[in-house]
Formats: sequence, structure tokens, C-alpha cells
Amino acid sequence: MAEHADTSERMAALSRDFEAIVEANALVAVDDEHDPEGSSTAFERAHVAALLAQAREHLAELDLAVERLASGDYGRCEVCGEPIPAARLEVRPAATTCVGCADGSTARRR
Repeated sequence: MAEHADTSERMAALSRDFEAIVEANALVAVDDEHDPEGSSTAFERAHVAALLAQAREHLAELDLAVERLASGDYGRCEVCGEPIPAARLEVRPAATTCVGCADGSTARRR
């Protein structure tokens, strides 16, 4: 699955970025509270960490999608049981719900 490989590559790049930020901060050994650049490096470190967490979560979602594919449940909404449109799966291969259930409109009609 191409998206799985892309996400893995993104995680590797983000991990390298995070390590570079940590190493740069360790070399300077600054006190974030008193350094005018400290808050920006702390923000950068937190931002990269958040992006890395998102990539990990997306990879886990893709792994679950592969499991659903193997069990024959892929492409079926987990809420209403209806097929998830191919266009949605093309955009979000890890989708577990149809658009109606994802935005709550199906539940409101019931």
C-alpha cells in the first residue's frame, strides 16, 4: 500500500527532524526561560512531536484497514453497516464509516 510506505517515510523524516532539534538544543544547552530563541525551539520540538504522533496514529489506522481487508470487512461502515463509497475510500483508505455516519447525519435521520 503506497500510503503506508509514504507514512512510514514521513515518520522517518520527522524522527530525524526531532532528533536534530534535540541535538541542536543539547549542543547549545540553553535555558528556554531566559533565551529569546528558547520558546521557538520548544515550539518547534513540540510541533514535530505532534506531527510524528499523527503519523504514528495514521499508520496504525492503515494497519487496521489492512486487517479489515483480510477479514472481508473493509469498505463497510462500522456504524450503519452500509458500503463506504469508493470515492471516500480513495481519499481516506483507513475510513471506517460512511460520510453520513462520520458527520452524524445518519444518526439524526434515525
